[in-house]
Parts: sequence; C-alpha cells; structure tokens
Amino acid sequence: MVVLNKIYTRTGDAGTTALGSGERRAKHDLRVAAYGTVDETNAVLGVVRLHTAENADLDAVLARIQNDLFDLGADLATPDTGEPLEYEPLRITDAQVEAIEQAIDRFNASLKPLRSFVLPGGSAAAAHLHIARTVSRRAERLMVELAEHESIGGAALRYINRLSDFFFVAARHANDEGRADVLWVPGKNR
Repeated sequence: MVVLNKIYTRTGDAGTTALGSGERRAKHDLRVAAYGTVDETNAVLGVVRLHTAENADLDAVLARIQNDLFDLGADLATPDTGEPLEYEPLRITDAQVEAIEQAIDRFNASLKPLRSFVLPGGSAAAAHLHIARTVSRRAERLMVELAEHESIGGAALRYINRLSDFFFVAARHANDEGRADVLWVPGKNR
C-alpha cells in the first residue's frame, strides 16, 4: 500500500534514493535512470491523453498503459537479488505483454502498409505519441544496459520493447488511420 503524507523527506539531499527493497542508490544509478525514464514516458502520456479524449478506444488503452508503467517502475525499483523480501514485489507479467501486443494488432489492422518511414507529426496526438515512442525507446536502452549488470525480468524487457511499437502504431492511428501521416522523402532537399 502506498501512503504519501509528507512529500519531502530530506533523505535524498545527499544524492541518493531508496529502492523498493530499502537499498539506497545514487540518483544517477543506472537502475534509477531506467525507472525514471519509464516515469518520464508516463508523463508524456499524460500530455498525449489531452489529445485523445475523443478517441475512447485509444484513450482507454493509453490509460491502461499509464497504470502498467507504474507497475514497470515498481518492478525496476525492486531488484531481484534472489534474496527473500518481506513482501511480494510487483512484476510485469506476460499477460501485460500480451495485452499490448493485442492492442498493436488491433490498431494496426486498419492501417495500410508503409512504403516510407513516417516523420513525427500530423495531428497533435500523433506528434506527442512519437515523443512517447522515443522516450520509451530511451527507457528500453537503459533497461537493456542495466540487464547486462543486474537481473531484470524478461517480461519487463518484452513490455518496454513492445511499448514503442504500440506508440508508433497508435500515432499512425491518430493520424486519421495513417492518411495524415507525414512521410519521409529521401533526398528531398538536396
């Protein structure tokens, strides 16, 4: 259970923060950077959703993803050291990965195949979804780097990998099902 009475605690004034396990790490630690970038992705989705209220289907998926991103942050904030904890840590599940794959397939079904790369833009929702895509890719890079040094669950890595794919498909969907996509024209301005 989360209880937030006092927002500032002064415990991080020396440049460290507590993980879910109670262990303290530097605020620039790779694990902290990974879950911080997941949080940044979630904040971008808050802005995206300002532009998706009229698309109830897409907005509902984005709301679910926002909740999943808190789950992912909790997963990353509690390292699996193999040592027993006093509680069951929250972990991303295969069901969450499958749900995002189903959303990708559902939204992609109405899109025509691409014959060029898509430039970020079009509608406001699509432009912000592209920002979410790039921020989630940064979170993925940090998580993959962290996985070279510490244990991260396979479902968490699969989830973050699928997430940027979902944002790409969702951006095309938000661009009038791809009709308003801005396509890259190689060498156009030479």
